[in-house]
Amino acid sequence: MATTDPTLATAPQLQDLTVGEVAGRSPWQIFWSRLRKDRAALLGGVIIVLFVLMAVLAPIISHNIIHHGPNDLFQDQMTNELGLPKGPTGQFWFGADSNGRDVFVRTLYGLRTSLVVAIGATGVAVALGSVLGLIAGFVGGWVDILISRAVEILLSLPLLLFAIGLAAACSYSNAGCIGGFIKPGLGLILFIIAVFSWPYIARIIRGQTLSLREREFVDASRSLGASNRRIMFREVLPNMIAPIIIYSTLIIPSNILFEAYLSYLGVGLPQTTPSLGRLISDGANLYEKAWWLLLFPGVILFLATLAFNLLGDGLRDALDPRG
Repeated sequence: MATTDPTLATAPQLQDLTVGEVAGRSPWQIFWSRLRKDRAALLGGVIIVLFVLMAVLAPIISHNIIHHGPNDLFQDQMTNELGLPKGPTGQFWFGADSNGRDVFVRTLYGLRTSLVVAIGATGVAVALGSVLGLIAGFVGGWVDILISRAVEILLSLPLLLFAIGLAAACSYSNAGCIGGFIKPGLGLILFIIAVFSWPYIARIIRGQTLSLREREFVDASRSLGASNRRIMFREVLPNMIAPIIIYSTLIIPSNILFEAYLSYLGVGLPQTTPSLGRLISDGANLYEKAWWLLLFPGVILFLATLAFNLLGDGLRDALDPRG
């Protein structure tokens, strides 16, 4: 008696089988599907958005809601008979400092200063480092040697000591330094941080370029008559957007802390410009009598640094093509 193989199907039976459609996903959809699973990165992103809004709206909040400026003095109201500041109240949410200034308002402006300096310096450092690293890796020869040696020299320097010396020298008078090209203030701190930050991104981009310049799409572009400049900036650089974004989000918290170090030591920024580092420095002298001077700016600095680190780690995982 003949037996039929149950695994064999006739033509009508094959027509009844339904095959699910395979839907392709764009790189953006893949990136977002990975990122939204990382709750820590999303939390970091929410904190960053909140802090950016607070920094942008700091003048509106201080003048229209709190009705205190960052340098307004309330010594008669917020200091006692011994000259010590008073703690948080309904009108002064974070208390006051030894001069009677509103710590909440100064913390808002200090956050604004830190974000402007850190993000601005990171943007300059990433732009400069990306271009120099791209040129060094793609052109090679004496150009690569020159740029690589400059990177190694800067990386071998004690950055904090040189930054302190440069900030102190350029802040000695209102004329600044380098013939008045660099003047005291935010521009000086931004310049110092950018100068000492670009070698890291240059080294990363150089290594990526050395790998990408041997790929087939570069040979194809060269065979079609494309110039080296077009290949570098139209073919190679777009393929390094992911590591550039990742490194940018990871270097911002380092630059926030760098600015805080300089402000804590009292160099670079004038006394009238609030900074988280300067607020922490002022609070360190009175923390036993006025704990709020150290607590609130310290917590804001900690959360800002942590948020950028969490977001940077999440972006690194989401943009990893091997994930």
